[in-house]
Amino acid sequence: MRIIIAGGHGKIALRLAERLKPGAVGIVRNPAHVADVEAAGAQAVVCDLEKATADEVTEIVEGADAVVFAAGAGPGSGAARKDTVDRAASALLADAAERAGVRRFIQISSMGAGKPPRGGDEVWAAYIKAKTEAEEDLRARDLDWTILRPGRLTDEPGTGLVRLAPEVPPGSVPRDDVAAVIVALLGAPGTARRTLELVSGETPIGDLVTQTSVA
Repeated sequence: MRIIIAGGHGKIALRLAERLKPGAVGIVRNPAHVADVEAAGAQAVVCDLEKATADEVTEIVEGADAVVFAAGAGPGSGAARKDTVDRAASALLADAAERAGVRRFIQISSMGAGKPPRGGDEVWAAYIKAKTEAEEDLRARDLDWTILRPGRLTDEPGTGLVRLAPEVPPGSVPRDDVAAVIVALLGAPGTARRTLELVSGETPIGDLVTQTSVA
């Protein structure tokens, strides 16, 4: 399978590439990140999704089996980049997927999206707003999308045990397990057009994805 991963140098994206190699293709903005993506076993493509045209991104996506939006403006970025990356870049990638005829689209969102932000500051509010609007944009498209909303992300080793459902209590989840869930979702077409929240739990990932596919 050829899987395009936007935000290819992110912590989840690199873990995902390691699981999908050699078919993973990581889109990175910074040429200095190419080596890290290649070290994870993926092909790297340099493309700034804040500046690229739909034609340029479509050319990258053509021939893929699926697309994963794992990009984010990241810590330290301001409200403006939450919009240009977390919302607009997702919409651009979805445009490209539609134009290229690539139907499967996994979007990494965030718990809290779809609701007014609780607490936090202006940047946090902009982040939740961007994620919410990116979700709304994707739901309106004729794609086989799945929206994944992980809880607080950690770098602890994955356990393979999670809670995955349309709504789960707030919690944390290792990035390892987020990547493993995405791999399982890519192999589970029955999870298309579902919005799923994810935190650590007590059930094996494969079992939950299977249950979600038939729910």
